[in-house]
Amino acid sequence: MLTTREKIYTIIFRTFTKPGKAFDIALLIMIVLSVSIVVVESIGPLREAYPKFFINAEWFFTAIFTAEYILRVYSHPKPLKYITSFMGIIDLLAILPTYFGLLFDSANFLLTVRAFRLLRVFRILKLSRYITEADQLASALRHSLLKIIVFFEVVLVLVLFLGTIMYMVEGPESGFTSIPQSIYWAIVTITTVGYGDIAPATVAGKMIASVAMLTGYSIIAVPTGIFTMEIGRAVRKKQESEHKACPTCGHTTNDPKDRYCSRCGTKLD
Repeated sequence: MLTTREKIYTIIFRTFTKPGKAFDIALLIMIVLSVSIVVVESIGPLREAYPKFFINAEWFFTAIFTAEYILRVYSHPKPLKYITSFMGIIDLLAILPTYFGLLFDSANFLLTVRAFRLLRVFRILKLSRYITEADQLASALRHSLLKIIVFFEVVLVLVLFLGTIMYMVEGPESGFTSIPQSIYWAIVTITTVGYGDIAPATVAGKMIASVAMLTGYSIIAVPTGIFTMEIGRAVRKKQESEHKACPTCGHTTNDPKDRYCSRCGTKLD
């Protein structure tokens, strides 16, 4: 028989159970609504026309997220671990700005309070808890990190080379007043941003710029391919190690071939 604390933990943290899914869906709706209201509140005419609505909405969502945070801390087997975790910190940041508004109610601190209130957009980061593939993305990033670093070093050498060449070919007359300024142009060109504030004027410079632009289109695909390969590897690894989860007690170490839960005997899908 599960205790009240265990039941709350199952509902809040066990997303694969029916109550857990219902809780996550309701919380997801609340998060989207709260972030939407924060975005709309930044529109001056609307904020001035409906000040009470935004204040009440802010306190309504703050109360909900405060209760959620307290229940998470209460029900978690290791509360300190949750509090100091990334998602625990984000959950706390989602509710603190409103309470800071109570502590700093002086006009001298108005700008500070507004800055604190902007932290409410951190609520949207809580959406990551509903993406079951988040672990796979994190694993892919970890395994592709060294390859991406090596690729980044190659790009740095490339922009240094292009910047130096353009500085020698174009010179200050075309806006290439220094090698750092020319490197800035190379980065903007290779990334296909193209601000247009600096542009080559000579034929040789335009030819080098054309090569840099074509190179930019080519190298964009490299980190994408590396990351995609690691994601595929992470997905295969997860499929190989996946276990059946019991819908009743949440036991997750059942063998994929098991038909009944090894802990409580519930029939598994």
